[in-house]
Amino acid sequence: MYAFTFERPSAVADALKLIQSGGKALAGGQTLLASMKLRLAAPEQLVDLGAVRELAGIRKEGNAIVIGAMTRHADVATHADVRATIPVLANLAAGIGDKQVRAMGTLGGSVANNDPAADYPAAVLGLGATVHTTQRQIPADDFFQGMFATALQDDELITAISFPAPRRAAYMKFRQPASLFALIGVFVAQTDAGVRVTVTGGGNGVFRHAGLEQALTSSFTPEAAAAVKIDADDLSSDLHGSAAYRAHLISVMAQRAVRACTS
Repeated sequence: MYAFTFERPSAVADALKLIQSGGKALAGGQTLLASMKLRLAAPEQLVDLGAVRELAGIRKEGNAIVIGAMTRHADVATHADVRATIPVLANLAAGIGDKQVRAMGTLGGSVANNDPAADYPAAVLGLGATVHTTQRQIPADDFFQGMFATALQDDELITAISFPAPRRAAYMKFRQPASLFALIGVFVAQTDAGVRVTVTGGGNGVFRHAGLEQALTSSFTPEAAAAVKIDADDLSSDLHGSAAYRAHLISVMAQRAVRACTS
């Protein structure tokens, strides 16, 4: 590690001032601190958001669940309103990393980081959620912009994310055994606006799969998902799995997700 200053504001306004002056926001630290240890990141000032109470918490608003950016994964997994209204979201949170990661990692940190194999982006995009920031509200379809890239500005913080309840939804993940990230994860949701299918772990970031969405809109069955040819051309290929293997996993995980929705 190297020398840096550490600030722990207790209000959003104070945190924003520090960030606007060049500070780096620290949420759960599950990615940033590891990057700093490897010297892949070298911020001169860390702005710990852990004491900003207004950024944490879960509440139900109509037919939606609103989750504060600093809410820990473990709290999402066990919250009664989440489990009753959007159980798939609670189950997804319960499957992130290990107990230590779930105890420290935050919703806002994961979504702002936008790791290409993270779980939460699949739920945000799959449910058509809205990302609330200190400046605006951003629809999920406009938020994710590629590997570790989002619509967030440098002086902007996520404050909360609003998840509309689907008619039914499921998330199926094939874990990379060492990291517990998704080698492939597929989120399937039937919403009032139609079927949404998102994939994480397959490329430069989370994405919607138009072919699966069209097939499942016509027939919401595992057989319909199985009939869709998954193109491997734009998928990742690495030591954990080839693009062709990932294409196969997308089909399998999609079928399992639909089956979970309909069983």
